[in-house]
Amino acid sequence: MTGATAEPIDFADLLAANQRYAAANQILGFDGVAHAGVAVVTCMDSRIEPLQMLGLRAGDAKIFRNPGGRVTSNALEALVLSVHLLNVNRILIVPHTRCAMAANTEQELRERITASSGQDASWQGFHVVRDQHEALHADVAAVRAHPLIAHRAVVGGFLYDVDTGLLTQHE
Repeated sequence: MTGATAEPIDFADLLAANQRYAAANQILGFDGVAHAGVAVVTCMDSRIEPLQMLGLRAGDAKIFRNPGGRVTSNALEALVLSVHLLNVNRILIVPHTRCAMAANTEQELRERITASSGQDASWQGFHVVRDQHEALHADVAAVRAHPLIAHRAVVGGFLYDVDTGLLTQHE
C-alpha cells in the first residue's frame, strides 16, 4: 500500500515477469557462494547495477545495498558472513555521485518525509553523509580493522559516477 487509505497496488505485472524469469533462470540450485570472491557494499539507488558495472554475472558476488552505501552494523554482519562462509576475498565499498543521502541534511529529509507522510518524522534517523570522501575513508578503515575481516579480504573504496558509469578508486 502507498498509504493508510490507499488501494492495494496490483503486483500482477511483477508476478508475470517473475514467471518468465523463473522459466529462463540459469542459476536455480546454485550453491550461493560468491564465485568471483567479490562483495560490494553500495547504495540502493536504482542507477547502480553492481554486477554489470564490474563485469560480473549472477552468482559472482555478494551485494549489500542501503541508503548512501554506508558500512553499517548490518553491512559489517553481511561482510563477516561473506568472508567466512561465502568465498569472499575482495570487498568494494561504493557510494555514488549525486546521492540524495549526501545532498540533504538529516533535518531536510525528516521535513520531506513529514510532508509526504502527514506524520511527524522527527524521530526517524536517516544517516545522511556530510562528506562522502570522509565517510568512504571511515568505512574502508572500519572494514579493514574489523577483527573478523582484517587480513582475510582486500578492501577498496570507490566512487561510482552515475553520469559516466565509471568507478574511481579512493582507498
